[in-house]
Amino acid sequence: MGTKIHLFLVIHKFFYTFAKIFRKNLSLCNKMSETFNSIEEYIEHHSTRENDVLRQITHDTYLRILNPHMLSGHIQGRLLSMLSKMINPNYILEIGTYAGYSALCLAEGLREDGKLITLEHNDEIEEDIIHNLSLSPLGKKIELMIGDAKELIPSLPQEFDLVFIDADKREYCAYLDLVFDKVKPGGWILADNTLWDGHIIDPAYSKDKQTLGLLAFNKQVAQDPRLEKVILPIRDGLTIIRKLC
Repeated sequence: MGTKIHLFLVIHKFFYTFAKIFRKNLSLCNKMSETFNSIEEYIEHHSTRENDVLRQITHDTYLRILNPHMLSGHIQGRLLSMLSKMINPNYILEIGTYAGYSALCLAEGLREDGKLITLEHNDEIEEDIIHNLSLSPLGKKIELMIGDAKELIPSLPQEFDLVFIDADKREYCAYLDLVFDKVKPGGWILADNTLWDGHIIDPAYSKDKQTLGLLAFNKQVAQDPRLEKVILPIRDGLTIIRKLC
């Protein structure tokens, strides 16, 4: 009888300690989450606001299209716009259109006679994209092409000043290889989602194909001496690449 009581007390103490640690860690996680949200709000309040068209696209996307979290969003959109304005490109290539939000942000930096070509594989959202692009005068500078980017890219005759990759993560290496010779020396390549919500360093995702695709891409970029690169921890990770030659 004494042994059973002792065992009960040991188990009770174990679970009591476990619950105490769990509550403490949960409280810490909640505090970190609150801090992160507060910082995010601070950043948004102290950055240039997105225009009415972009706010409307965000609103409509959350209502009508699956996976609205894929939208670039306010802060990344402003970064894309600023980078494009700094580069002042004549030709931009975007791989992965989604709702057209990032295309409109990038188009803000185009030269007066510039053009942005955006490639989208999902033909089910073609009408939504066309509608969204038509909301802005910049939509006239954007050409939408529906199809497999790996088939479309070789057919493009332009030499691009800026390329934005934000499509199937499993194909990032293939996209990089296909666009490399189409990017001007000194030109720029931006790649989205390169930190993949931390999955790139999480063993639990070591067999996930999207994660493996990004790991291969990050390694390829890091080891290529023809490229200057830096990964920014904005949202899901944004890699900025400059082609040296």
